[in-house]
Amino acid sequence: MPGPPLSPARCAGSLVFTSGQLARGDDGKIVAGGIEAQAEQALANLIAVLAAEGCTAADVVKVTAWLTDARFGAAFNAAYRRHFGAPFPARSTVVSALLADGALIEVEAIAQRA
Repeated sequence: MPGPPLSPARCAGSLVFTSGQLARGDDGKIVAGGIEAQAEQALANLIAVLAAEGCTAADVVKVTAWLTDARFGAAFNAAYRRHFGAPFPARSTVVSALLADGALIEVEAIAQRA
C-alpha cells in the first residue's frame, strides 16, 4: 500500500515546513523501546528531513509535537534538549491520539534557511 500523499518538507521562500515525523526506523516500522526511543528516533528523522533541505536544528524557529500521553513530557523534553540548544525554538506540545499504530510521538518543524 502506498504511503500517505505528502511531501517530507516544502519550502516557501526561505522557510522550510516539515511534515510530521514519526519514530520510524530504517525498516519503516515504529521503533521499540517506549517513549525514550521513539522521541530520539522521531527527532532524528526530523533533523534528517531538515538536512535534506539544507537546514540544521539551529535553523528551526517552531516545533509542534504530539504525544499520546502527558506523562511522556519529561522524556520528550530530555530528547529535545539533546537535539536543540538555546535559544530553543518556539514550541507547542499537544496530547492527542496518533494515526500510526504504536506511535507515541509525532513532531514537525518550521525552519528558516540562512
